[in-house]
Amino acid sequence: MDNEKTGERRILVLTDGKAGHENQSKAFARALGCAFDVVPVRFKGKCAKAVSYLLDGLGIGCLGLLSGLEDLDAISSKGYTAVVGTGSGTFYAVKTLARRLGVKGGVVLYPRGYRVSSFDCVLAPSFDRPSRLPNVVEIPANLVAADAEFYEKGVAAFRERTQVVPETAVIVGGPNKCSTMTPEWMKARLDEIFAQPGAKAVTTSRRTPPDVEAVVDSYPWDYKLIYSRDTFNPIPAFVSLARRLYVTAESTGMLSEACTSGSAEVVAMDNLLPGPSKFRRFVDSLREGGYVDGSRKIDLSAQFGAARRLMGL
Repeated sequence: MDNEKTGERRILVLTDGKAGHENQSKAFARALGCAFDVVPVRFKGKCAKAVSYLLDGLGIGCLGLLSGLEDLDAISSKGYTAVVGTGSGTFYAVKTLARRLGVKGGVVLYPRGYRVSSFDCVLAPSFDRPSRLPNVVEIPANLVAADAEFYEKGVAAFRERTQVVPETAVIVGGPNKCSTMTPEWMKARLDEIFAQPGAKAVTTSRRTPPDVEAVVDSYPWDYKLIYSRDTFNPIPAFVSLARRLYVTAESTGMLSEACTSGSAEVVAMDNLLPGPSKFRRFVDSLREGGYVDGSRKIDLSAQFGAARRLMGL
């Protein structure tokens, strides 16, 4: 059981084990002003998840479909104020356990397939096209768990490696079902970037294809991190120090972080495939809000206030 002490009231965070989901749940708990414990939960197979949609439609909660919540007496004894989770692996668990404990249940991301109106609070990104319901709080991007201390430590660690202060920083992700990434595309983008003045820094990621990483490696960066050779994370320093930050468009988590923290102008390098997708909606909505191709930063204070009211906090 992971835990953090951030306040008097305590929330139970259910996690599906995906770091991106868990970090958003932690960010939600911090925004609610509560301490939290983190407990892994999973369905007992694909059939169990399919059954959960059916049971939820009938208003039935069944903890027997889930692993990780067997010791209900121990969980109840903690006196949790609320239960929260992020992603489809936690939605049913949050709702069912919250009802069993007699507390509020809130989720991050849109719980499509479940009865949305029966969650106490849903923090739903705009790109999920959420329904306009009293319990749904729309947010422009994914939640970011990092705080000021996280960025300060990241900059300090970066300073131990280099004294470069990047004017321009580049974050390279990798292809997915809605995007592509070729060496030719990467070279064209980097040629544009290197036509601009100032110190330049780059990081690739675990998703970056080897042939694309080789192209990145061939340019004369003032600082570079090639993930296949070094897994240090320079992104907190990039977000904190750069005046211009390029992020590949499929990297929703990194775009969310870049548009939430620091002061850099954020540019989305468009590697998305033609046609509508949630990634396209995401980038377009950030651009319309002035967060992409601009330096405006996301302020969620009003949304967090609404969430606290819905969660009775």
